[in-house]
Amino acid sequence: MGPAGGSARLGRFFGVYLLYCLNPRYQGRVYVGFTVNPARRVQQHNRGRKKGGAWRTSGRGPWEMVLIVHGFPSAVAALRFEWAWQHPHASRRLAHVTPRLRGEAAFAFHLRVLAHMLRAPPWARLPLTLRWLRADFRRELCPPPPPHVPLAFGPPPPRASAPRRLADAVADAETQPDQDPEARCSLCTCALQDEEGPLCCPHPGCPLRAHVICLAEEFLQEEPGQLLPLEGQCPGCKNSLLWGDLISLCRMGTEEEEEDLEFEEEHWTDMLET
Repeated sequence: MGPAGGSARLGRFFGVYLLYCLNPRYQGRVYVGFTVNPARRVQQHNRGRKKGGAWRTSGRGPWEMVLIVHGFPSAVAALRFEWAWQHPHASRRLAHVTPRLRGEAAFAFHLRVLAHMLRAPPWARLPLTLRWLRADFRRELCPPPPPHVPLAFGPPPPRASAPRRLADAVADAETQPDQDPEARCSLCTCALQDEEGPLCCPHPGCPLRAHVICLAEEFLQEEPGQLLPLEGQCPGCKNSLLWGDLISLCRMGTEEEEEDLEFEEEHWTDMLET
């Protein structure tokens, strides 16, 4: 598993954050939101609604962004997570979570909900990172996050390019269908020409080129009841691959640098039956 601390990250950033109010008049209030740029978003909240902040936080600052969950494959996935965290009583995935208890602080309640969300499908299958932006606010979650969800501290690392040999492998895979209209999926043998960014193995010399759904089904053969894979063995070179890293690498280079992005088209996970 890749490092989750200070290493540069790949691909777009989609995060769901928790704000904590430091204003003595409103101290203890919290707010859950979605962002593609944490530093800019907290500034907007503190500048008020007219500067891009939310009406629920306007005029009640200062606010501190103390926690963020990131690693979502798309804005849609992050927005769904945000909605469930804001409305746990209305989410069928969180029906087992008891309502806020009498005397329970809003901060403690939201952490309790988050702990259960990270263990509930479909979020338990995503390559997420739990990042404390303020270490002094850190609390142990109960239940703890899944083993594949790393704990990180400090601001998210800056975006960076993949190592050159991986970038070259991705670039080769992305240009292959255009160069060869007859390019076919290594697994189902159907044409790749209509596939948006077929998945490829980043290991040098591996010939794997596959539809996302085909490779997901291949990885899930050992877990027949799941929809999202965590990791698997490359059918081409037999090397072990983390699904989240594979998706990030194969999306690299096709992503536009649009920091104002708040929504995105449907992700491949929307094609899976639920």
